[in-house]
Amino acid sequence: MTRSLLRPGMMRGLGRGVEWEFDRVTFDRGFSRTMVATLLVERAEHGGWELDRVQIGPDGRRRVVLRRKIIRAVRTA
Repeated sequence: MTRSLLRPGMMRGLGRGVEWEFDRVTFDRGFSRTMVATLLVERAEHGGWELDRVQIGPDGRRRVVLRRKIIRAVRTA
């Protein structure tokens, strides 16, 4: 499993006030489907990530893009 965080500041706004942080994870073909699912569930439960997209390449590698919302604190005083 390899992990690469997108360039710092690589965020996409989908609407007014909503920003997402993205993370790319790549799994070799040696990882079973249940193992990949287990690892992604761990990331979701402990890091607040959700699944954005999955691509399975011709070589059997799984490229997964995870996302999580960025909540900006607004100064009130």
